[in-house]
Amino acid sequence: MKPTLLILAAGMGSRYGGLKQMDELGPNGESIIDYSVYDAIRAGFGKVVFVIRHSFADAFKERFESRLKGKIETEYVFQELDYLPKGFSVPDGREKPWGTGHAMLMAKDAINEPFAIVNADDFYGKEAYQSAADFIKTQPDENKYAMIGYPLQNTLSENGTVSRGVCETDEQGNLKDITERTKIGWENNEIFYYEGDSKTRLTGKEPVSMNFWIFKPSFFTHLESGFIEFLKAKGTEMKSEYYFNACADELIKAGKVSTKVIDTDSKWFGVTYKEDKPVVLESLNSLIKKGVYPEKLWE
Repeated sequence: MKPTLLILAAGMGSRYGGLKQMDELGPNGESIIDYSVYDAIRAGFGKVVFVIRHSFADAFKERFESRLKGKIETEYVFQELDYLPKGFSVPDGREKPWGTGHAMLMAKDAINEPFAIVNADDFYGKEAYQSAADFIKTQPDENKYAMIGYPLQNTLSENGTVSRGVCETDEQGNLKDITERTKIGWENNEIFYYEGDSKTRLTGKEPVSMNFWIFKPSFFTHLESGFIEFLKAKGTEMKSEYYFNACADELIKAGKVSTKVIDTDSKWFGVTYKEDKPVVLESLNSLIKKGVYPEKLWE
């Protein structure tokens, strides 16, 4: 059974200023999603599931269905603010959905095989997808997951701070702890994370999660029960979010699962801010010149 790629594409890109999921960055109008799916296909993935919003569903499907038809099976699921478990409701005043864990749960009925999950606006690189596919082939245990780890210094933006899950591993390369740092950035050629009025220096070599994880279908059961507990504790808050990697972190610390951190030399880049776009264009053109991708992706 071929693995599935789950792409989180429901974010509205408030900092970016538009639907960055569909922004044309390649020489023939390709988006980062195009390159992600292309890499997944050549790594052996058999299906892609998109998590999107109803508000832009028609435009999204029009953009990608014709390109992917006959190349990979596609399915769409939707994340909306009021898509909640029975017995829960949206508090008055809340505007945003409930985070990546909530988005991932929208796909629980669409995925019955091992799968990888990625962000729509992050470019992860050819080798990362191949590493994910290789792990799935060689590790059938339902309780063994994996995460593609990138050096922190290779994942920052020069145009503002970013959120990163900073990872700690054991001697076997398994994830011990992941700490969500919501404000990391450059300052005078050094890297700091900021918390309130304080700042802490980082080396830049710390492995970080860029939300490229490899799971088994059983993870959905853990994720769903965790979301219910989250809603009981924080469901009345206006901006609290449920992260799927926080759920995985809890399972690891409880000894219920293990997660292999797969280091990669793949080039990562993303478009957190609109000012990041020229860097992405330059990076893609460089990879095309090196022959990693054809100039026209879908021929």
